[in-house]
Amino acid sequence: MNILVTGGAGYIGAELVYKLSQCEDVSKIVVYDNLTRENYNLFISHSHKINNNKVKFELGDILDSRKLRKVLKDIDVAYHLAARVDTPYSNVDSHVFEQVNNWGTAELVYAVEESKVSKFIYLSSASVYGSSKKLVDENTAPNPRTFYSISKMRGEEHARRLMKKMETVIVRCGNVYGYTPTLSFDSVVNKFMFDANFTNRISIHGSGKQSRSFINVMKVVDGLIALRNKQVRSDVYNLIDFNYEILDIVDLMKEIFPDLEFLFINQHLELRELKLNPETRFNEIYKIPKTDFKEELIKFKERFAFNPYASVPVN
Repeated sequence: MNILVTGGAGYIGAELVYKLSQCEDVSKIVVYDNLTRENYNLFISHSHKINNNKVKFELGDILDSRKLRKVLKDIDVAYHLAARVDTPYSNVDSHVFEQVNNWGTAELVYAVEESKVSKFIYLSSASVYGSSKKLVDENTAPNPRTFYSISKMRGEEHARRLMKKMETVIVRCGNVYGYTPTLSFDSVVNKFMFDANFTNRISIHGSGKQSRSFINVMKVVDGLIALRNKQVRSDVYNLIDFNYEILDIVDLMKEIFPDLEFLFINQHLELRELKLNPETRFNEIYKIPKTDFKEELIKFKERFAFNPYASVPVN
């Protein structure tokens, strides 16, 4: 099996590439990335464990239609993870989100249509549902509210064209958190952990009573890997583990970092609420293992090189 991973040098992509390289049924993995985030850890931290005989890197832009057609030669399964994902700033630069997430996906889909790819997996976002006080599932109509979520929804529309021609899976992922060597700090949990460890203070936007849906990055990777050789119905699948209020996360953080300070920003505002039903269609493909959120955060903390606020023993 030959696999293409766009965005393969990113937060989720690099770990996906590593684990795919360990799969006996995978013969070749093409990592396609433009490295605009300047995260090179795929080539360093993972280098000692990636099967070098299987992985090939192609420096390329998702809008380069000619190169996309070239790298798709002999590919069986295409994972599309390449995206602009700076969600905290998703209402600042609409052009970038449109170019990468919308038109970049369109260019890839055009190239896939002309290829021999048999399965296409598109990593979308639960943010396409917008805001809802009710529990959301795959049957809920999307209602994107930000430039980021709108661009991901348009990317889904391009991917849907492939459903008539090949097995096409759209995965709407919750907020991804957790350690990998290519760690990203766009996620609220990851940002909280970094700030708590190195500044002893976290910033809470709004009242903190807003709920979000979360999933650990390793569970995302394992779910995506499970898709490669399972025949599934072309459809939309939510991939989330649990729902938490931001203030509940803050309470856990205070248990892990007892002296933690926190600052509210625009505390009077009620920000977007979104809770997804954990009983998703994806459970038919990959049953998410249950883990303790606090324990995951403690293990995350242990990955940091040092903690300047840790107690220093006195001789």
